[in-house]
Amino acid sequence: MVVQGVPAQPDELVDAPANWSAVELRVRVTPAPSKPAEYVHRRAACLQVRTGGSVLIDRSPGRATFTLPARPSASALLHPHLAAVAAVWAHWSGREGFHAGALLAGGGVWGLLGHKCAGKSSALAGLALAGIPIVCDDVLVLDGDSALAGPRSIDLRADAARRLGIGEQLGVVGDRERWRVPLPAIKPELPFRGWVSLRWSDELAIRPVHGAERVRTLLEHRALRVPPRSPAALFELASLPFLEFSRPRCWTELESASELLLDALSA
Repeated sequence: MVVQGVPAQPDELVDAPANWSAVELRVRVTPAPSKPAEYVHRRAACLQVRTGGSVLIDRSPGRATFTLPARPSASALLHPHLAAVAAVWAHWSGREGFHAGALLAGGGVWGLLGHKCAGKSSALAGLALAGIPIVCDDVLVLDGDSALAGPRSIDLRADAARRLGIGEQLGVVGDRERWRVPLPAIKPELPFRGWVSLRWSDELAIRPVHGAERVRTLLEHRALRVPPRSPAALFELASLPFLEFSRPRCWTELESASELLLDALSA
Protein backbone atom coordinates (compact mmCIF):
# COMPACT_ATOMS: atom_id res chain seq x y z
CA MET A 1 0.00 0.00 0.00
CA VAL A 2 1.39 3.39 -1.06
CA VAL A 3 0.48 6.25 1.30
CA GLN A 4 -0.43 9.65 -0.11
CA GLY A 5 -1.68 12.90 1.44
CA VAL A 6 0.61 12.79 4.48
CA PRO A 7 3.77 14.93 4.79
CA ALA A 8 5.84 11.97 5.97
CA GLN A 9 9.59 12.09 6.30
CA PRO A 10 11.37 9.96 3.67
CA ASP A 11 12.73 7.58 6.30
CA GLU A 12 9.31 6.87 7.90
CA LEU A 13 8.14 4.55 5.10
CA VAL A 14 9.70 2.07 2.70
CA ASP A 15 10.03 2.70 -1.02
CA ALA A 16 6.94 0.91 -2.36
CA PRO A 17 7.02 -1.19 -5.54
CA ALA A 18 4.98 0.01 -8.50
CA ASN A 19 2.38 -2.76 -8.06
CA TRP A 20 1.30 -1.61 -4.56
CA SER A 21 -2.08 0.14 -4.34
CA ALA A 22 -2.10 3.90 -3.60
CA VAL A 23 -4.23 5.18 -0.72
CA GLU A 24 -4.78 8.84 0.14
CA LEU A 25 -5.19 9.67 3.84
CA ARG A 26 -7.49 12.52 4.88
CA VAL A 27 -8.52 13.90 8.28
CA ARG A 28 -11.74 15.57 9.42
CA VAL A 29 -11.69 17.10 12.92
CA THR A 30 -14.95 17.01 14.90
CA PRO A 31 -14.97 17.82 18.65
CA ALA A 32 -17.32 14.95 19.52
CA PRO A 33 -17.22 12.42 16.67
CA SER A 34 -19.84 9.70 16.61
CA LYS A 35 -19.11 5.98 16.75
CA PRO A 36 -20.66 4.53 13.62
CA ALA A 37 -21.30 0.83 13.22
CA GLU A 38 -18.27 -1.03 11.92
CA TYR A 39 -18.40 -2.92 8.64
CA VAL A 40 -16.13 -4.25 5.91
CA HIS A 41 -17.88 -4.53 2.53
CA ARG A 42 -16.47 -5.20 -0.91
CA ARG A 43 -16.10 -1.52 -1.84
CA ALA A 44 -16.03 0.32 1.48
CA ALA A 45 -15.24 -0.20 5.16
CA CYS A 46 -15.76 1.72 8.39
CA LEU A 47 -13.80 1.05 11.57
CA GLN A 48 -13.84 2.78 14.93
CA VAL A 49 -10.67 4.39 16.24
CA ARG A 50 -9.91 3.40 19.84
CA THR A 51 -9.30 6.97 20.97
CA GLY A 52 -12.60 8.20 19.55
CA GLY A 53 -13.78 8.74 16.01
CA SER A 54 -13.63 6.47 13.00
CA VAL A 55 -12.05 5.87 9.62
CA LEU A 56 -14.06 5.45 6.41
CA ILE A 57 -12.12 3.56 3.75
CA ASP A 58 -13.24 3.79 0.10
CA ARG A 59 -11.73 1.22 -2.22
CA SER A 60 -12.32 3.46 -5.21
CA PRO A 61 -10.90 6.11 -5.60
CA GLY A 62 -8.48 4.78 -2.94
CA ARG A 63 -9.07 6.99 0.07
CA ALA A 64 -9.18 6.68 3.86
CA THR A 65 -10.88 9.53 5.75
CA PHE A 66 -10.33 9.73 9.49
CA THR A 67 -12.91 11.59 11.60
CA LEU A 68 -11.14 12.39 14.88
CA PRO A 69 -11.60 14.69 17.91
CA ALA A 70 -8.22 16.37 17.29
CA ARG A 71 -5.83 16.59 14.37
CA PRO A 72 -3.10 13.96 14.69
CA SER A 73 0.49 14.48 13.64
CA ALA A 74 1.69 12.96 10.39
CA SER A 75 3.67 10.41 12.42
CA ALA A 76 0.55 9.37 14.35
CA LEU A 77 -1.35 8.84 11.10
CA LEU A 78 1.39 6.50 9.90
CA HIS A 79 1.60 4.68 13.22
CA PRO A 80 -0.75 3.62 14.77
CA HIS A 81 -3.72 4.93 12.72
CA LEU A 82 -2.52 3.51 9.40
CA ALA A 83 -2.73 -0.03 10.79
CA ALA A 84 -6.52 -0.22 10.36
CA VAL A 85 -6.31 0.97 6.76
CA ALA A 86 -3.53 -1.52 6.00
CA ALA A 87 -5.59 -4.39 7.44
CA VAL A 88 -8.63 -3.55 5.30
CA TRP A 89 -6.58 -3.05 2.14
CA ALA A 90 -4.81 -6.34 2.71
CA HIS A 91 -8.18 -8.08 2.95
CA TRP A 92 -9.43 -6.45 -0.25
CA SER A 93 -6.22 -7.43 -2.02
CA GLY A 94 -6.53 -11.09 -1.05
CA ARG A 95 -3.69 -10.81 1.45
CA GLU A 96 -3.66 -11.74 5.13
CA GLY A 97 -3.03 -9.21 7.89
CA PHE A 98 -2.12 -10.02 11.49
CA HIS A 99 -1.67 -8.03 14.68
CA ALA A 100 2.01 -8.92 14.89
CA GLY A 101 5.52 -7.63 14.73
CA ALA A 102 8.13 -9.23 12.51
CA LEU A 103 11.90 -9.63 12.30
CA LEU A 104 14.36 -10.89 9.72
CA ALA A 105 16.42 -13.88 10.85
CA GLY A 106 17.62 -17.18 9.46
CA GLY A 107 17.12 -16.09 5.87
CA GLY A 108 13.48 -15.06 6.22
CA VAL A 109 10.85 -13.09 8.10
CA TRP A 110 9.30 -14.39 11.32
CA GLY A 111 5.98 -13.06 12.57
CA LEU A 112 5.97 -12.25 16.29
CA LEU A 113 2.54 -12.93 17.78
CA GLY A 114 1.31 -11.91 21.21
CA HIS A 115 -1.69 -10.38 22.91
CA LYS A 116 -1.67 -6.88 24.39
CA CYS A 117 1.13 -6.44 26.96
CA ALA A 118 2.88 -9.60 25.74
CA GLY A 119 6.03 -7.55 25.15
CA LYS A 120 6.13 -7.65 21.33
CA SER A 121 7.46 -4.12 20.85
CA SER A 122 10.02 -4.33 23.65
CA ALA A 123 11.26 -7.67 22.28
CA LEU A 124 11.57 -6.14 18.81
CA ALA A 125 13.37 -3.09 20.20
CA GLY A 126 15.86 -5.33 22.01
CA LEU A 127 16.49 -7.21 18.78
CA ALA A 128 16.87 -3.95 16.85
CA LEU A 129 19.52 -2.82 19.35
CA ALA A 130 21.37 -6.05 18.57
CA GLY A 131 21.36 -5.17 14.87
CA ILE A 132 18.51 -7.48 13.80
CA PRO A 133 16.39 -6.02 10.95
CA ILE A 134 12.79 -5.34 12.02
CA VAL A 135 10.08 -5.65 9.36
CA CYS A 136 7.10 -4.19 11.24
CA ASP A 137 5.89 -3.38 14.74
CA ASP A 138 2.09 -3.48 14.67
CA VAL A 139 0.45 -5.09 11.63
CA LEU A 140 2.09 -7.78 9.51
CA VAL A 141 0.72 -8.10 5.97
CA LEU A 142 1.53 -11.26 4.00
CA ASP A 143 1.25 -11.58 0.24
CA GLY A 144 1.53 -15.29 -0.42
CA ASP A 145 4.99 -16.27 0.77
CA SER A 146 6.21 -12.65 1.10
CA ALA A 147 6.07 -10.30 4.08
CA LEU A 148 5.46 -6.60 3.39
CA ALA A 149 7.42 -4.05 5.42
CA GLY A 150 5.62 -1.60 7.68
CA PRO A 151 6.43 1.96 8.84
CA ARG A 152 10.00 2.37 10.00
CA SER A 153 9.48 2.74 13.73
CA ILE A 154 8.72 0.88 16.94
CA ASP A 155 6.58 2.45 19.67
CA LEU A 156 7.48 1.65 23.28
CA ARG A 157 5.86 2.24 26.64
CA ALA A 158 7.61 4.37 29.25
CA ASP A 159 9.20 1.51 31.23
CA ALA A 160 10.61 -0.17 28.13
CA ALA A 161 12.02 3.08 26.74
CA ARG A 162 13.61 3.88 30.08
CA ARG A 163 15.12 0.41 30.55
CA LEU A 164 16.48 0.25 27.00
CA GLY A 165 17.57 3.88 26.96
CA ILE A 166 16.01 4.57 23.57
CA GLY A 167 13.00 6.30 22.06
CA GLU A 168 11.76 9.84 21.51
CA GLN A 169 8.84 10.83 23.74
CA LEU A 170 5.82 11.66 21.60
CA GLY A 171 3.22 12.16 24.31
CA VAL A 172 -0.15 10.46 23.91
CA VAL A 173 -0.52 9.05 20.40
CA GLY A 174 -3.47 6.80 19.70
CA ASP A 175 -4.61 5.32 23.00
CA ARG A 176 -1.41 5.63 25.06
CA GLU A 177 1.79 7.52 25.70
CA ARG A 178 4.52 6.47 23.30
CA TRP A 179 8.30 6.59 22.90
CA ARG A 180 9.21 6.17 19.23
CA VAL A 181 12.29 4.27 18.05
CA PRO A 182 13.27 4.83 14.38
CA LEU A 183 14.22 1.80 12.30
CA PRO A 184 16.65 1.57 9.37
CA ALA A 185 15.39 1.17 5.82
CA ILE A 186 14.50 -2.33 4.68
CA LYS A 187 13.35 -4.04 1.48
CA PRO A 188 9.60 -3.65 0.99
CA GLU A 189 9.02 -7.36 0.32
CA LEU A 190 10.89 -10.24 1.95
CA PRO A 191 10.40 -14.04 2.05
CA PHE A 192 8.24 -15.19 4.95
CA ARG A 193 9.48 -18.16 6.94
CA GLY A 194 7.34 -18.78 10.02
CA TRP A 195 5.85 -17.78 13.37
CA VAL A 196 6.86 -17.10 16.97
CA SER A 197 4.16 -16.91 19.65
CA LEU A 198 5.17 -14.98 22.79
CA ARG A 199 4.22 -15.84 26.34
CA TRP A 200 5.47 -14.95 29.83
CA SER A 201 6.97 -17.70 31.97
CA ASP A 202 9.35 -18.21 34.89
CA GLU A 203 11.97 -19.70 32.58
CA LEU A 204 13.38 -19.21 29.10
CA ALA A 205 12.12 -21.87 26.75
CA ILE A 206 11.24 -22.51 23.12
CA ARG A 207 8.92 -25.28 22.02
CA PRO A 208 7.26 -26.20 18.72
CA VAL A 209 3.54 -25.47 18.34
CA HIS A 210 1.50 -28.32 16.89
CA GLY A 211 -1.81 -29.06 15.21
CA ALA A 212 -4.95 -27.07 15.90
CA GLU A 213 -3.09 -24.73 18.26
CA ARG A 214 -1.35 -23.20 15.24
CA VAL A 215 -4.61 -22.34 13.46
CA ARG A 216 -6.25 -21.13 16.66
CA THR A 217 -3.33 -18.79 17.39
CA LEU A 218 -3.37 -17.31 13.89
CA LEU A 219 -7.14 -16.79 14.02
CA GLU A 220 -6.79 -14.97 17.36
CA HIS A 221 -4.30 -12.54 15.84
CA ARG A 222 -5.91 -11.77 12.49
CA ALA A 223 -6.08 -8.00 12.02
CA LEU A 224 -9.73 -8.04 10.88
CA ARG A 225 -12.58 -9.99 12.46
CA VAL A 226 -14.00 -11.07 9.12
CA PRO A 227 -13.92 -14.48 7.42
CA PRO A 228 -10.62 -15.07 5.61
CA ARG A 229 -10.73 -14.55 1.87
CA SER A 230 -8.95 -17.89 1.47
CA PRO A 231 -9.20 -20.40 4.34
CA ALA A 232 -6.76 -22.63 2.44
CA ALA A 233 -4.15 -19.85 2.48
CA LEU A 234 -4.58 -19.50 6.26
CA PHE A 235 -3.95 -23.23 6.70
CA GLU A 236 -0.86 -22.95 4.52
CA LEU A 237 0.46 -20.19 6.78
CA ALA A 238 -0.27 -22.38 9.81
CA SER A 239 1.82 -25.18 8.28
CA LEU A 240 4.99 -23.07 8.34
CA PRO A 241 7.52 -23.43 11.19
CA PHE A 242 5.75 -22.34 14.39
CA LEU A 243 7.44 -21.81 17.77
CA GLU A 244 6.31 -20.71 21.21
CA PHE A 245 8.85 -18.47 22.96
CA SER A 246 8.54 -18.26 26.76
CA ARG A 247 10.54 -15.84 28.86
CA PRO A 248 10.36 -14.18 32.29
CA ARG A 249 9.20 -10.61 32.91
CA CYS A 250 12.73 -9.55 33.74
CA TRP A 251 14.75 -6.91 31.91
CA THR A 252 18.03 -8.54 32.91
CA GLU A 253 17.01 -11.59 30.85
CA LEU A 254 16.34 -9.62 27.65
CA GLU A 255 19.77 -10.21 26.08
CA SER A 256 19.74 -13.92 26.91
CA ALA A 257 16.20 -14.24 25.60
CA SER A 258 17.14 -12.53 22.32
CA GLU A 259 20.14 -14.82 21.86
CA LEU A 260 18.05 -17.94 22.51
CA LEU A 261 15.41 -16.83 20.04
CA LEU A 262 17.90 -15.96 17.30
CA ASP A 263 19.67 -19.31 17.73
CA ALA A 264 16.34 -21.10 17.27
CA LEU A 265 15.36 -19.06 14.21
CA SER A 266 18.73 -19.59 12.57
CA ALA A 267 18.77 -23.36 13.06
